Amino acid sequence: MTEASRKTRVAILISGSGTNMEALLEDMTDPAHPGEPALVLSNRDDAGGLAKAEARGVPAAVVPHQGRPRAAFEAALAAELARARAEIICLAGFMRILTPGFVQRRAGRILNIHPSLLPLFPGLDTHAQALAAGVAIHGCTVHEVTPQLDAGPILGQAALPVLPEDTPETLAARLLPLEHRLYPQVLRARLSGRSDRIALLS
Repeated sequence: MTEASRKTRVAILISGSGTNMEALLEDMTDPAHPGEPALVLSNRDDAGGLAKAEARGVPAAVVPHQGRPRAAFEAALAAELARARAEIICLAGFMRILTPGFVQRRAGRILNIHPSLLPLFPGLDTHAQALAAGVAIHGCTVHEVTPQLDAGPILGQAALPVLPEDTPETLAARLLPLEHRLYPQVLRARLSGRSDRIALLS
């Protein structure tokens, strides 16, 4: 394989069922995709996404966070990523906050998907936050991870209208298909060297 055709090795970090992980992996089955899955890694051994990754033939690993200091957890995380020769990291429902040191050593090489239109509603419970604020439009954001939580450069966003009858659960369910469309498009664009911000509407 020539340098021009070499694929970027992608690690996906999860904590749960891994639906965004599946969307990323499915997109990378395209032979023309500039990336290839190197590893799916979870901090929980009961994460449903691990079996899904293995069923696709993607290496999977677990680095438990419980019962160990954060420095030890991140050292083990870094060792797995190095072993897989991962070049870019996609957080896909990874429910651990990475330390500034870990992030800074990988500046520009960690992406995350967040279920709100950042800078609105960082942190958790974003759908409930959106409903409480009475916004007419809600959505999701793919951004670079920086030491400041949910504050990195925005790479793409997808939006949908908030319905009068929406609950946090229905809003989350309606947003998920947009997440599954947005994240693969942003990753593909990023690995292709494109710098335009991707926007999707429902």
